Formats: sequence, structure tokens, C-alpha cells
Amino acid sequence: MKVYFNNSCKICKAEIDLYKKENIKEIDWVDITNNNLAQRETSKNSKELLRRLHVIEDEKVIEGAEAFLVLWKKMPKYRFLYNFFKLPIIFNLFSFGYEIIAFFLYLKNKKQLKN
Repeated sequence: MKVYFNNSCKICKAEIDLYKKENIKEIDWVDITNNNLAQRETSKNSKELLRRLHVIEDEKVIEGAEAFLVLWKKMPKYRFLYNFFKLPIIFNLFSFGYEIIAFFLYLKNKKQLKN
């Protein structure tokens, strides 16, 4: 599984650094900052990659709140988050909240995009 994240965003980096400490061998962490290979692998442009977390699992690109579920499911320490946030009503609220937070993080970090 590959996780595509913005290492230039202090908030994103802090969260991903917590996950990296779990040393899950099946997870390949990919910084999307000025990364053309990430764009090719995900078929997403730099703006789309900057806007949401992305995961590739079983050759499928998953983004946003659903990407977090896939990530948490792989991590024993965080599996409780998967079990809670996968519940239909909770997931809808989580997804809505994620989109709001992700939008503001995108606005904060969009200056890193090449024109």
C-alpha cells in the first residue's frame, strides 16, 4: 500500500509522523511535494494530490476520509479509529468534517503548487 501525503504541511507531517512510528512494513510513505511520479502513479494532478490524502491499495486509488479508513485498518494501534469511523452515520460526519479541514489546509498550502 502506498500513502500519498503532503510532507510540506506541518499538520499533515505531524500526523503522518505518528503513523510512521508504527513501522508497518506494507506501507510505503510518498511525499507528494513536487513529485511527478506521485502524479503519474495516482493519475491525479498536483492540486488534487495536495487537496486530500491518497492511498493506493490493490491498484485502486482511494482518497479523502476513505483513505484514512484504509490506513487505520492496516495499523493495529489505530484500528479502533477504523472500527469507529467506518460506521455509516459516523463516516458521513467524518467525511464532511475531513473535507472542511482538508479545504482549509489546501488553502494554507496551495502556494507550494507550481504554476
